[in-house]
Amino acid sequence: MPHWYIFHEQKLLLCKHSDGTYSIPCASQSPISLENDVQPRTLHISAAQPPVMTVSLSQPFVDTDTLVMMDLRESYHHLPSADYLAAGKCREILYWDSQTQYCGHCGTPLSAHTEISKKCPSCGREAWPLLAIAVIVLVRRGDQALLVKAQNFRRDYYGLVAGFVETGETLEECVAREVWEETHIRIKDIRYYGSQPWPYPCGLMVGFTARYESGTLLLQKEELGGGGWFTLNNLPELPAQGSIAREMIDDWISEQKIREQ
Repeated sequence: MPHWYIFHEQKLLLCKHSDGTYSIPCASQSPISLENDVQPRTLHISAAQPPVMTVSLSQPFVDTDTLVMMDLRESYHHLPSADYLAAGKCREILYWDSQTQYCGHCGTPLSAHTEISKKCPSCGREAWPLLAIAVIVLVRRGDQALLVKAQNFRRDYYGLVAGFVETGETLEECVAREVWEETHIRIKDIRYYGSQPWPYPCGLMVGFTARYESGTLLLQKEELGGGGWFTLNNLPELPAQGSIAREMIDDWISEQKIREQ
């Protein structure tokens, strides 16, 4: 039986169990009644996983004792990694589907072509989901790390410098540019760290580390509400678990603790 990834906006339907755990609904048919005009779609998440079903609701589902809607970000703390990642991909596809109804060339309504593409029946142009690629960087200066608080952060925590890649630049060039624009410092030794799908709504975060080279910290007030150099002894509130930003910061913390031993 397939797993059902059912969304209303950014909220995901989960089974709530008596022991306080949660899981993705698994059934031959939808676990809830769907609107007449809503058609679930089949997605193959990966070759190693069976296909799943996903659908977007136009109206919120009212929680019951056994089925609840949970914010996708929050579900990270309650689902196995594979289920959370599958939910993220489903959400991205549903978002893309809702935002890609007409051909960008001739304006004709698009038709389904493959599981993750559409095709214009008039001019033949194909449409595929697009990723918004962003870089994120942890900058070191001796035993310090550069942490900043973006103006759009929901909570009062400090994370890492990040920004979207522009046309005509490499990822490394984007890292250097974003750090300069937001903090007015120069960096060197830019190294790839890792990446993370970020379905909010359709992003890919590419992580890097770098070392301070020169300059005095001058924050870009339009983007940042705070920032500075921090050591293990004066860390501010950090991002929640689940983000690549927190993973990179935690790795830096572990490295610093080892050095202090």
